[in-house]
Amino acid sequence: MDYFSAMRAFCCAAEEGSMSKAAAKISVKTSTVSRYVTDLERDLTIALFNRSTRGLVLTEAGRVFYEQAVQVLKNLEDARAVTAALNASPRGLLRVTMPASFGRRHVMRHLPEFMERFPQIDVDASLTDDVVNVIDSGVDLAIRIGALPDSQLMARRLAPHRRVICASPDYIARHGAPATPDELAAHAAVRFSLAADDRWVFVHRSAAADPATVTVRLQGRVRADDTDALLDLAIAGCGIAFLPSWAIGEAVRSGALSQLLPEWEAQPKAAMPAIWAVYPPKKTVSTKVRAFIDFYAELFGREGYWDF
Repeated sequence: MDYFSAMRAFCCAAEEGSMSKAAAKISVKTSTVSRYVTDLERDLTIALFNRSTRGLVLTEAGRVFYEQAVQVLKNLEDARAVTAALNASPRGLLRVTMPASFGRRHVMRHLPEFMERFPQIDVDASLTDDVVNVIDSGVDLAIRIGALPDSQLMARRLAPHRRVICASPDYIARHGAPATPDELAAHAAVRFSLAADDRWVFVHRSAAADPATVTVRLQGRVRADDTDALLDLAIAGCGIAFLPSWAIGEAVRSGALSQLLPEWEAQPKAAMPAIWAVYPPKKTVSTKVRAFIDFYAELFGREGYWDF
């Protein structure tokens, strides 16, 4: 007996309440459906249907078997879909949202290469620092930076998110350079206004499993909600900045900014942040989403991609 075919015929007969209707639905003979049901009853040694002139009614055993059989058939279909998707060509419209500064620097500049590699994918990109509701907005994929809150969304880590303590040579000449994180409290800082507060956690790079941390409350006259704006303010000498490594490489290499306290990393909370690809929970991730994530994960993972 072909057990999967028999279960499929049985479930269809249970849903239609008729052998003949089930046969028509799955394009087989009525006698075939009848034989499958008989074979199942013989194998299980129990009746699955009560038969009458009105049609088929599941017995208690039939209801139990139907509930399990439906799940088995669904799992089989899911397995087939997941496996078939691996060989499908990525295609369709991909809606993606990302933080503005990061998107301009590290996503959009490489988008031509991505689209050349995947000519059947169209991209609708939204560059915004607002946290877009992925499910309600119909977005396929979001790039998020920081520590992810608990949610039902799926996530894949694309790269670490390291913040660097830096200032312009002019600021250092006028105010000096802090020798320890504690000394930052006496300096002016240009601060990110979207951060929850101005308490920053500094983690020593040499620490292993139990990292040594120092918490400092920052001060300063200027706040902004844009990474590029903070970068410009830091270069102009307005204060010490805590900027992501992906944003300041060119400024450090050119000498417009100097890294301070290189043995320490700065972050606005104790949880280690990262750069993430976030997408709705699905049993089968679409090939277009997987292609985008794999492309940028490979790109960001190249040694020294944005370090200085």
